[in-house]
Amino acid sequence: MKTDEKKIDDELFEKRESAVKTLLSTIPTENPEREGLLETPARVAKMYNELFSGYSMNPHEILSKQFDASNWKGVDSCDEDGYGCNMNGIVIVKDISFYSQCEHHMVPFFGKVHIAYMPKDKVVGLSKMARLVECFARRLQIQERFTNQIADSLYKELDAKGVMVIVKATHMCMVMRGVKNQTAETVTNAFRGDFATDRDARKEAQYLMSL
Repeated sequence: MKTDEKKIDDELFEKRESAVKTLLSTIPTENPEREGLLETPARVAKMYNELFSGYSMNPHEILSKQFDASNWKGVDSCDEDGYGCNMNGIVIVKDISFYSQCEHHMVPFFGKVHIAYMPKDKVVGLSKMARLVECFARRLQIQERFTNQIADSLYKELDAKGVMVIVKATHMCMVMRGVKNQTAETVTNAFRGDFATDRDARKEAQYLMSL
């Protein structure tokens, strides 16, 4: 790491530590200098590197390694690398777990993402779906934007015929505070291309996701 980059990182780390210590000092009867809290500001500052690592991830780079599917049309079986499966159909990766931070209260929301896309000429490795989810989840977020960012990136980068993204999540800002509802879940979706215009294609993808 370059000296200037290291200096900037150290400065940010110190700012985080100081901010957390100040916040702790505002909690009635708490003392940031007591033994149990002495290292808390540093722990939180370090944790933020992981929780918000998505800002340093680039969706274009994640989806840049693509595989030519133009000559796979009609192929019913996968090759040894797991690509080329039913290229006339729909590729689905479901139950991708994620954790994110609500930008309104900075507490977690978490759940699962289901992704379906209809390839045109390009496909990507299945693990890239999980990487893309992580890229947008590890930021200050709202679920609606998170859902659309995933859909837009896939639709644009793969030039897919259609993309569908469904997100189901539990928001701790509803569980821990406010209405304090322990069972409420939020479901959002985004449709692009054929999935937005072709009801039958959308129904087929939704059925496959339910299996």
